[in-house]
This record gives sequence, structure tokens and C-alpha cells, in this order.
Amino acid sequence: MSRNNNKKEKETSSNVKRMMRLTCFLNEQEYEFIDNYLKRYKIKNKSRWLRETVLLAIYKEIEENYPTLFDEHEMRR
Repeated sequence: MSRNNNKKEKETSSNVKRMMRLTCFLNEQEYEFIDNYLKRYKIKNKSRWLRETVLLAIYKEIEENYPTLFDEHEMRR
């Protein structure tokens, strides 16, 4: 019995329960663009894809704009 429980825990990407909802509106062209992308790459879980895509973009931007002690020009010397 414990083996089955361990297997189920490994299958989920995170055990954190998501309670907050985020809603956005798209026009028809934007919706079709996203829908075609999901069909082309056979993505079944739209919610997970959208969450990962948005968070990845935010993480990258934060990392690029992270404050440093010296500016870029001084660090390249």
C-alpha cells in the first residue's frame, strides 16, 4: 500500500495546493494562436503550460535585472 502512495507522490510535479485563480481575456486571434501552438506540440494540460510559461518568463527577467554591486561595464574589465 505504501508503494502506491509513493508512486502517486512522485507523479505530481508539486504537492503544493494551488488556491489562487488568475483570469485573463484574449481576443480571437490570440486565442487561436495559443490553441494552434498547443495542438501542434500536443500539449494537453493548458493550465500547467501557461503557468510554467509565465513563471519562467518572470524568473528570467528577474535574474537578468538582479541588482549587482558593480555595473556590467566594470565587471567586464
